[in-house]
Amino acid sequence: MFGAEANCIPKWVQSSIAIAPRNCISNSGISLMSRISTPPSVSLPQPYYSSSLSSPFTLHFSLNKHNTRTLTYFPINASSNSVGSAEYTEESATKVKFQTTLDLPSCSNSLTLLGTGFREKVFAIIGVKVYAAGLYVNSSILSKLNSWKGLSAAEIKEDSSLFSTIFQSSLEKSLQIVLVRDVDGKTFWDALDDAISPRIKSPSPVDESGLSTFRSIFEGRPLKKGTSIFLTWLDPSKMLVSVSSNGLPSSVDATIESGNVCFSLFDIFFGDAPVSPSLKDSVANGIATILK
Repeated sequence: MFGAEANCIPKWVQSSIAIAPRNCISNSGISLMSRISTPPSVSLPQPYYSSSLSSPFTLHFSLNKHNTRTLTYFPINASSNSVGSAEYTEESATKVKFQTTLDLPSCSNSLTLLGTGFREKVFAIIGVKVYAAGLYVNSSILSKLNSWKGLSAAEIKEDSSLFSTIFQSSLEKSLQIVLVRDVDGKTFWDALDDAISPRIKSPSPVDESGLSTFRSIFEGRPLKKGTSIFLTWLDPSKMLVSVSSNGLPSSVDATIESGNVCFSLFDIFFGDAPVSPSLKDSVANGIATILK
């Protein structure tokens, strides 16, 4: 999931492949809406999954009194490939929708989405998408990036000092990971640990404590499709972890106070060998667009 590719197909992958093709959508509500010509408004949990719609409708979202997102269709040009509204961005490979701004526990300001991507594991010759991810930052961080103004997305992507500047900022940034299939909590942790371990070769007691706290969140905990995991860096040595099965979290599951663990998690996604190249590409594109 995060580290080296496996050479066999785990049971959780086999079962998911047997159930439906990779592009099949299991949400019956979504399937029903795609078959009718003028769909009504429906409420869906956030985030949710949708098929690519061929009908000339776009989607509009609003928040109702039950704190669910209401989905409504509005006509647009049939040739448009966009799905969503100004409040959401869709990660194209997984169809997961990310809010363009987030308000998270213990963050003093709203966070802005910079880019999205997905993680795909290859088992034997089968590519299996495991999760989608989006990076959010306190928008004030962008004022610290003026030195890169005018650079292309490709130049930004290869400049490790830019991503180091983002990480070293004392302003909040958060990575939202949305699972697109069921994953056992231990499997998820083991993948994280495999990626973290090479980055912390001689862990200190503080590092060990942080890793133990992190491990305890996931071991023995089933993670269902649609579960969101938020890694929120308050500063370079303090990270909050929240897990939510239904939209945004209302609380923090754990606080990690190890600079090495905090950096390792950021480096897994935005270092020289990111586990999700599409996420780093998208973030670089987002930054390049903002700094034009």
